[in-house]
Amino acid sequence: MHYKRMPIEAESPEEFGYDRISNNLSESSIKDKTLQQLNVTLDIAGLVLFYGDHKGLPELREQIAAQGQGLTADHVLVTAGAAGALFMIATALLTKEDHLVVIRPNYATNIETPKTIGAQISFIDLHFEDGFALDTQRIAAAITPATKLISVTVPHNPTGTMITQQQMQEIIAIAEKAGCYVLFDETYRDLSFNTPLPLGASLSPLAISVSSMSKAYGVPGIRTGWLITQNNSLLQLLLAAKEQIGICGSVIDENIASSILKKRTELMQENHLRIQHKLAIVREWIQQEPMISWIPPQGGVVCFPRIDLPDEKTAAFYERLLHQHKTYLAPGHWFDMPDQYFRLGYDWPTEQELRNGLAAISAAAREV
Repeated sequence: MHYKRMPIEAESPEEFGYDRISNNLSESSIKDKTLQQLNVTLDIAGLVLFYGDHKGLPELREQIAAQGQGLTADHVLVTAGAAGALFMIATALLTKEDHLVVIRPNYATNIETPKTIGAQISFIDLHFEDGFALDTQRIAAAITPATKLISVTVPHNPTGTMITQQQMQEIIAIAEKAGCYVLFDETYRDLSFNTPLPLGASLSPLAISVSSMSKAYGVPGIRTGWLITQNNSLLQLLLAAKEQIGICGSVIDENIASSILKKRTELMQENHLRIQHKLAIVREWIQQEPMISWIPPQGGVVCFPRIDLPDEKTAAFYERLLHQHKTYLAPGHWFDMPDQYFRLGYDWPTEQELRNGLAAISAAAREV
């Protein structure tokens, strides 16, 4: 494999420097948390720093499995973040001879890792004019005899839109008919505005669910994610991949993750109240800003608005926004989209930073 840095990483705020940004609207998670803010107390002085369970801390796997009907800890593999799970799935399942179907726009890893492998990709592009709605029949039409994987994010990143439970069942039926796997990247599932969809992995042995502690819990630094599958042969294949990459996870990180998940209900209630308040700020701004249009999100902490600027002015817009107004956005090219689109993360910044950043977007759009 020949690796190439993804724009979403090479241009990330941590690479540019957080100290150079006043209003960071590019982040795709809730605000990063401290253990004190999470009210989590850890006694790790007596923790033996051994090689942990290769599948992950049993208690943590039980907590994850409890979120899906009919799932057990034996269906869960703890990984180095959702990114680690996505990488292992792509490299374990795909070769140059294989084909996959990917919903686009999408989180970059779901596209770039298969590209690096050399797999053949059919993109199902979502369109602003259609409300970024997914037509499952387009997935069915894209299936070939070589199709090995269908890749879907739900709630969707970067638009925040949702498929329905019926659509989820239709996608699984397509995969079962084709004899391929379907990956449900469910990183934002806990932040669904309405009742979350079932865990995809709970609905079929051909479905794989992926999630992490990063986006909904605000602890990306512990690098703890997971994948879930009822297919034991597949799980053993992915376990082999994990063991060859890193043997096991950090026993400290997994204990922290388990302690946080014990407070899951309380934390999610707090998150949802705060998110809805900040989303209302974004909604009010867009209603008053004629240069910006959007599809309102249905989950997560991001949306994907469109700015009314010609192609030749977008680079100058982002340049002025950053260097004159110290405001950072995630431009469309991070997601294989035109730069008239941008991912706006509205929960990571403080309320004042959010308001300042939105005002900066309006100002910069009129200055170019």
